[in-house]
Parts: sequence; structure tokens; C-alpha cells
Amino acid sequence: MAATLNRNLLRLTSRQPLVAALAAHQVSTLPPEPVIPSKKPFQVQLVGGKRYSWCTCGHSKKQPFCDGAHKTRAQGLLPLRFVPEQDATVWLCGCKHTSKPPYCDGTHKQDFIASAPPRQQTDS
Repeated sequence: MAATLNRNLLRLTSRQPLVAALAAHQVSTLPPEPVIPSKKPFQVQLVGGKRYSWCTCGHSKKQPFCDGAHKTRAQGLLPLRFVPEQDATVWLCGCKHTSKPPYCDGTHKQDFIASAPPRQQTDS
């Protein structure tokens, strides 16, 4: 089997450069980067014991919660599901770059978020 794979690789590289062949196919296993739907956190009332799905891709129209937009717009980014222990008013991250998801940690104040261009709203 290894010999077959090596022959196929040699055939592939003899026809075109390997870099060009790899560029033709998306090889990355990394998930897509989230978009920044808001440069500020969302203040929300959470109900203890209720399950929530926090949007991680930034494409949801029901921010900060998931509406399934990741299925077509950001495959590879799944919502973060969580259940608060008690009723609480919290600040959920709007920039999608927090180190304490789903909660805001102030990352939106950093230059790379503050200077990012505003997200363009689309119907898709």
C-alpha cells in the first residue's frame, strides 16, 4: 500500500508542483476564524439549569446565541453549550476572542479587535 501511495505522489508531483496541487485542495484542519459581530459584550439574563448555546463563529443573527449559521458559513466552528448553576446577569463575549468563553474577559479592548473593520451584515 505504501508503494502505491508513493507512486501516486510521484505521479502527482511529476505532473504539477506539489504546492500547486495542495493549494487546489484545502488541506488545513484548522477551523475557520470567527467574525467579530460586536466589539462590546452582551449583557444577558441567564436562568439557572437552562442549557444555552453561545455562538462561536460570529455569524448568528441571534447574538450572542447560536442560530445554526455556522452550518453553512463557518463549518468547523461549533457553538459552546453551557448550563449556568443559578440565575444570573452576565456579560457574554461579543468579539468571539475571549479566553474565558462564553464570558467576556475584556479582549474586545485590545487593538486587534478595536481596529478591526465592522462586520458586514449579509442575508445568507
